[in-house]
Amino acid sequence: MTRAVRVLELRSVRGTGGGPEKTILLGSARTDPQRFAITVCYLRDRRDPIFNVDRQASALPLDYIEIVEAHSFDWSVFRRLRRVVRERGIDIIHAHDYKANLLAWLVARVEPVVPMSTAHGWTGHSGRERFLYYPLDKLLLSRFPRVIGVSSDVRRELTRHGAAPERVVTVLNGIDHTAFGRDHSRQRQVRQALGLADGDLAIGAVGRLEPQKRFDLLLEAFAELRAANRRVVLFVVGDGSAKDALAADVARLGLGNVCRLLGHRTDVVSLHHAFDLFVQSSDYEGTPNAVLEAMALETPIVATAAGGTAEILRDQIDGLVVPIGDRASLVRAMRAALDDRAAAASRATSARRRVETDLSFDTRMQSVESIYLELMENRDRPTAAPALTART
Repeated sequence: MTRAVRVLELRSVRGTGGGPEKTILLGSARTDPQRFAITVCYLRDRRDPIFNVDRQASALPLDYIEIVEAHSFDWSVFRRLRRVVRERGIDIIHAHDYKANLLAWLVARVEPVVPMSTAHGWTGHSGRERFLYYPLDKLLLSRFPRVIGVSSDVRRELTRHGAAPERVVTVLNGIDHTAFGRDHSRQRQVRQALGLADGDLAIGAVGRLEPQKRFDLLLEAFAELRAANRRVVLFVVGDGSAKDALAADVARLGLGNVCRLLGHRTDVVSLHHAFDLFVQSSDYEGTPNAVLEAMALETPIVATAAGGTAEILRDQIDGLVVPIGDRASLVRAMRAALDDRAAAASRATSARRRVETDLSFDTRMQSVESIYLELMENRDRPTAAPALTART
């Protein structure tokens, strides 16, 4: 093609969103507009009082729009989405969740666009999601011409539900390492702001307070570690449905003075300057952006082998990776990382090198852009396979 490929990034999310928002917004902002004209479109429920993706987008050079829906089943969204596709001459709809996937597929039945999706994982816990939305989403994605899985686990799940292996590609999330860097001169100031004494060892954890993140497991592991090392302090950054339950766990375990639930914070980069160790305790992940950020900021890491974590964080090289749900292993790894600070620092340096190369945002965007070009070539080729050609 002689003109830029026009891509619509489509997603529906409530509240502040999560890792996919960083991938979508930053990726779109970094794309060469001469080659790829990206429009970012979010479906926004008008009843959502804390939606803030628009504020995240306003800080970036983006073509950002919203379609406001009256409720979860507002089918006027379909008509308005078709209008966006026509007005902007969209070639590819790149969807990022089950509602967006369905809309992309339906629009491709009536407009000359190609649907594709990035499957970030299926982490909801409601019965409707687990037994209706997610199974239907996986079935629908098996019919897409191309799907990106953010980890090998996600790719295997898609092929298990009927997707042709050649249509599903694993592209690990990346990070803009130039936007993340550890400034050791800031350490004392940040630690003092958090009330840390010189001898304290600060453990940090970042993520949505949802069941799959297993912060309850982390609290129990920390309580065991604290019994043997009175200098450790835990900070949990994030908000979510498990907030009250975790606060109760903090009280039950007698951690009120040494564990702080900081809630949603916009200064996570700054907080890392106080952390001696970052811990991820999840049962399920796609490719965790929180781990990528810790790698970029050279914070030593202990993490469970959830989703793509073990693909980005090489055990004993970039960090310590432990089995999912294994409290004893989590405690041992945390203790090892804090006891041998030189080895932990060496792993952190290796992790930083990895995000500067294999896991850089530019590397990820090159992979995604090559898929855009492939889809357009197949669409425009007269002998293209029907599965890659949208109906008109």
